[in-house]
Amino acid sequence: MFKNLMLYRLAPDWSATVAQIEEGLAKTPFTECGATQPRSLGWVSPRGEAHAALAEAVAGQWLAQLMVETKVVPGSVVKRQVDALAEQVEKQTGRKPGKKQRNELKDQALLDLLPMAFTKRAAVRVWIAPAERLLVIDAGSQARADEVLTALSDALPGLSAQLINTAVSPAAAMAEWLVSGEPPAGFTIDRDCELKAADGEKPVVRYARHALDIAEIREHIAAGKQPTRLALTWEGRVSFMLTEGGLIKKVSFLDGVFEGQQGKADEGFDADAAIATGELLPMITDLIDALGGEQVLGTAAAPAAPPASLAPAAATSAPAADAASTAATAPAGDLPPWEAGPA
Repeated sequence: MFKNLMLYRLAPDWSATVAQIEEGLAKTPFTECGATQPRSLGWVSPRGEAHAALAEAVAGQWLAQLMVETKVVPGSVVKRQVDALAEQVEKQTGRKPGKKQRNELKDQALLDLLPMAFTKRAAVRVWIAPAERLLVIDAGSQARADEVLTALSDALPGLSAQLINTAVSPAAAMAEWLVSGEPPAGFTIDRDCELKAADGEKPVVRYARHALDIAEIREHIAAGKQPTRLALTWEGRVSFMLTEGGLIKKVSFLDGVFEGQQGKADEGFDADAAIATGELLPMITDLIDALGGEQVLGTAAAPAAPPASLAPAAATSAPAADAASTAATAPAGDLPPWEAGPA
């Protein structure tokens, strides 16, 4: 049900009911891209059923889902079309188009190509734990999470959420666990890890399906490399990859967690949602505790406890540029799909 977990804390002065959330999301339901529309996003039923509720309450947890549809026009195809249009202009005027005119031709080329473009869709789950004021976005990148936050803020005026920061940075904590060989209580270290140096070339060492309690890893850390990813398992029930930015990726529920769940699709959704959130909520709490507890912005951070060979790390579970954001705006720096090349 969830693959990635980006964790936010809702502001204490925000409150809503499921009915109010439903009403807000219903203002921007998902519609497919128009013929010349490069992108469309809106809310769909988390059950995946047409005309079902856009906000679901299951076992005290609230679920929603944002759908993002994008027209895919490879950059090479756009360039060919621009070249063809430029050739026509040159034949008609006797002059090659300048930079400004080529930009105008690019806009025209996109309008010509978009009606024929393929579309791709991405559904992003949103989970609100109201009692804990926890907002979880199933996004694999900060850019996608920012996009969902913007859509939520537009639909629910007054909503404010802040990335959860921890007193000890994930990188420093992961380094300590690897050097000491002692993961925090309730967790075990699995067999995947990535270490990266902070120098200009940023050399990277990756271990996949490999024992991590080896001297070689401790030597890499002593030489200045920091863990950027580490595979962990919580209570033998949930496996995941923790990143240096505090993102929980590749969430996987282990054998036995969903055993015995059979029945109608409707019942299956409710049961799966209740089990998944019921497992993840205590896991998230334990992980925050393992990282020194939650650090409220504006207060002094507790000192990290990395090995002596490590330089002090910033006490935050999120990139510095994102830590101060509340309801973030959609990413401005991402290349649009027609510039990104083939899908």
